[in-house]
Amino acid sequence: MSNEIKKTHEPLFHVAKRDSLSPLKGLLIRVIAIVVAILLCSILTFFLIGTKNPFSLISTLVDGSFGSELRIWRFAKDLAVMLCISLAVTPAFRMKFWNIGAEGQVLIGTLASISCAFYIGDAVPNGVLLVIMFFASVVAGAVWGLIPAVFKALWNTNETLFTLMMNYVATYLVAFALIKWTPDGSSTLGIVEHGHLPEIFHPYLLLIVIVGALTLGIYIYLYHSKQGYEISVVGESQKTACYIGINVKKVVIRTMVVSGAICGVMGFLYASALDHTITTATVGGLGFTAIMVSWLAKFNPFIMIATSALIVFLNQGSSQMSTAFNISSAFPNVIVGIILFFIIGCEFFINYRIKFRKSKGDAEK
Repeated sequence: MSNEIKKTHEPLFHVAKRDSLSPLKGLLIRVIAIVVAILLCSILTFFLIGTKNPFSLISTLVDGSFGSELRIWRFAKDLAVMLCISLAVTPAFRMKFWNIGAEGQVLIGTLASISCAFYIGDAVPNGVLLVIMFFASVVAGAVWGLIPAVFKALWNTNETLFTLMMNYVATYLVAFALIKWTPDGSSTLGIVEHGHLPEIFHPYLLLIVIVGALTLGIYIYLYHSKQGYEISVVGESQKTACYIGINVKKVVIRTMVVSGAICGVMGFLYASALDHTITTATVGGLGFTAIMVSWLAKFNPFIMIATSALIVFLNQGSSQMSTAFNISSAFPNVIVGIILFFIIGCEFFINYRIKFRKSKGDAEK
């Protein structure tokens, strides 16, 4: 009986993880992805919308963010807001604690600040009121981050689902407060007269300065402090952290308190520098967008400035497209989606490479 020889066929190609890639090459790949995506979207806009200039998409995107002084300030304001929420989720994500609850943590911080302004705004000076609002917002955000952290540390619950559900709890608490504060049943609070940050040169300037200082502080905390080192070790391997004497449960709880507190800072800024009111849609989904911003920046606060600017640039540019081309928001959203798909997709080629099967002649050699 003859022995059958089984032949194994190698696949045409396989994916292998890159050992290392220089930061310059990684940056080059990302820039190429963005350029290719914008050129592709320009071609689609030219043929589907019927614009006279094939590069009108690029000029419209730029005009949406930098077309006037008002738009530049709005761009800087939106950049600061996006950056602040992204900074908030970064410590937890660096520790590989998947905090999906930034939306609720910012919202509950805003509710705490507005509650202080609503109930005691007439009784204390504005400076004292701002201090009370700040601490109330920070404590509320920290508590909202503490709850899922304790359950994770003690009972190993799923932090993704837990923090996600906390968003809904915060939303319904805001809805309840609005019903209580508006006897007419409109659930529209209006502008709260007290607890406004002073304007320095421009209404948004103080907000931008605060977020800039916060960015520097978070960078120092993550990269040049003992607690930042412990966060990175826990994120790499909890077993290694335990082996070298790090209390993992303590680090998890402490880090989520920090993340929630930073969300509370953003809640204070919403109440005192931006909206001066609250609705259930105050944060507007930025808590989820911040996750992508932080991830694209590899959890580096300074790189996060660029990724936040890119997201804000695309959002404001898409709004300008609707006005300039007289179309609904559906097509601009598709354009933004294509660009983001290229940006996220290029991360695959940064972290992995494709190896093709060698030919028979090359294998013999």
